[in-house]
Amino acid sequence: MTYYTAELLVALQYLHQNDIIYRDLKPDNVMIDRDGHAKLIDFGFARELTKKMSFKTYTNCGTMGYTAPEVLLNQNSNSGYSFEADIWSFGIMLSELLTGSLPFAEKEDPVAICDAVLRGEVIVKRASLD
Repeated sequence: MTYYTAELLVALQYLHQNDIIYRDLKPDNVMIDRDGHAKLIDFGFARELTKKMSFKTYTNCGTMGYTAPEVLLNQNSNSGYSFEADIWSFGIMLSELLTGSLPFAEKEDPVAICDAVLRGEVIVKRASLD
C-alpha cells in the first residue's frame, strides 16, 4: 500500500506543479496498470488554476465523503479553494484504505456527511483482520 500511496502523491505533485487541481480523488478513480503502477483516471472535474484566478476555483464538485471542508464551505462564501483540497481527499482515501471506512461517512445522508465534515466529527473504525 505504501508504494501505491507514494505513486498517488507523486501524481498529485505533478498535477499541482502544472497548476492542475484534480478535485475527485477517491479509490474509484485509481487504477493499477499491468505493470503494477497506480494511475489516476477520470479527469472530468480537473481544472487548470491560473495566477489570474489567484490559483483558486469556486465550483462545488467532487464526491461526498472525500470533499474538503473548504469546498463545502464555498457554497456559502466566495473564498474559493485550491490544491490543498486534493491533499484532504488523499488523506480521506488513505484513512479509508487503512480502516476500511470513510472517517466522516457513518451515515448515507449527504447532508449528514457534510455536517460531520464541517464539525470535524471523525468516526475512526479499526480495520477488520478477518
